Amino acid sequence: MTRDGAHKGPGRRADGRGQDDRRQNDRRPDDRRQDGPRRAGPKGRRNAIGADPRRVAYDVLRAVSQDDAYANLVLPTMLREAGLPTRDAALATELAYGTLRATGTLDAVIDVVSSRPLDTLDPDVLDAVRLGVYQLLRTRVATHAAVSATVGATYGILSQGQAGFVNALLRKVSHRGPEEWIDRVAPDPAQDRLGYLAVAKAHPPWIARAFLDALGGDLDETERALDADDARPGVHLVARPGRIERDDLAQRIDATPGRFSPYAVYLESGDPGSLVQVRSGSAAVQDEGSQLAALALANAPLDGPDRLWVDLCAGPGGKAALLASIAAGRDARLVAIEPAPHRARLVQRALAGLPATTLIADGRTPPLADGSADRVLVDAPCSGLGALRRRPEARWRRTPGDLPPLTALQRQLLGSALSVVRPGGVVAYVTCSPHLAETRQVVRSMIEDRGELLDVRQVLPSMPDLGDGPWVQLWPHLHGTDAMFISLIRRTGS
Repeated sequence: MTRDGAHKGPGRRADGRGQDDRRQNDRRPDDRRQDGPRRAGPKGRRNAIGADPRRVAYDVLRAVSQDDAYANLVLPTMLREAGLPTRDAALATELAYGTLRATGTLDAVIDVVSSRPLDTLDPDVLDAVRLGVYQLLRTRVATHAAVSATVGATYGILSQGQAGFVNALLRKVSHRGPEEWIDRVAPDPAQDRLGYLAVAKAHPPWIARAFLDALGGDLDETERALDADDARPGVHLVARPGRIERDDLAQRIDATPGRFSPYAVYLESGDPGSLVQVRSGSAAVQDEGSQLAALALANAPLDGPDRLWVDLCAGPGGKAALLASIAAGRDARLVAIEPAPHRARLVQRALAGLPATTLIADGRTPPLADGSADRVLVDAPCSGLGALRRRPEARWRRTPGDLPPLTALQRQLLGSALSVVRPGGVVAYVTCSPHLAETRQVVRSMIEDRGELLDVRQVLPSMPDLGDGPWVQLWPHLHGTDAMFISLIRRTGS
């Protein structure tokens, strides 16, 4: 990982322990400090949350690393329980999400200063060090606050020895600046620029390579894409047609109308879940790229009738709800297919009051007659590489080995869609991933003599930087959306 091959800092002894940390990672139950009543966390692990943004961030890290939790699911609950004021809640969110996004790069730095391999550190200790290193290298938090406040946030969780170990490592990291550390742990950019960017922008190398391939080998463009993917994303809302107008929603909540979708609103701050419009269902949280994927299908030119629309992979229901809202204004109806019962319930809830039916079924074998649908959406399960900025822990959980079963499923679903749609009807194949194996290669392998590609750019005319077509790859650095891939296929033949 490092340019000079070194993985450990100075002062390492022959037995692998440094003078200042040789026993401070040992867990001693009798040395643990208590801080009052403690509640059961995920999977029965004991958690303690105080009114401290670093403590909340730390508990999010622990839930993710030890319980395989999703940060976007556990953080809102922890924030409510902590009762943090707005500014502290924003800090907790930034520290938790930022640390998770940067985990691989943080670990490379920790590996240099620690006398012990990372996989031998207690998870509670490693999460605390990560939280502190993130503040030291990726925020403007003062050094003394990053060290002392981080150690303080572990009160009641770490022993005194463990807290001292964390303190020692953070002080070692504080002796160098961010650029110095990147130069220490990243490959030489003159020899391996992509490898350097992967570390500097906190992405696994294989994901950085996937971005480069999708951008045609342009390293400068890839750097911009990785940089945008490493930044905190904004919140996008959708104003559901027939329930509220976009400009009306924007005015009521003091937000900004979206650039490209006629239903998008950009929320600058605040909790979207607390908005009356979101609670009532007239608006919802939905990335503008997802809205554009649904709009591409709804606006695609069609020969013949336009009465039945199908969403083959509808859960949790965001795109289905937008499609059904648009269909309602055209005297059409939507059938939403979702195999998982709990996700099907979410879809059904999102579609309440709309001309739509939810079916619990496998999209590969839907209970629909061949050639019965006019428009079909395949929002295929995918690696999610296009939404890594919204799922901070995902980039370090995914591996290249995840792709083969996903691409096999994607081909099956697209094949099913091309059977369900009638001749002259249109299928939208969509993934929240720029990886070529999940996008162009799937489409090319499946259409053969069954369909013709339509130019997606023609149904998204107001958008810049859409490439050469006929499909479209959206990007955070170009469009401010998730990296959504959109293709349109008109079924040919009989």
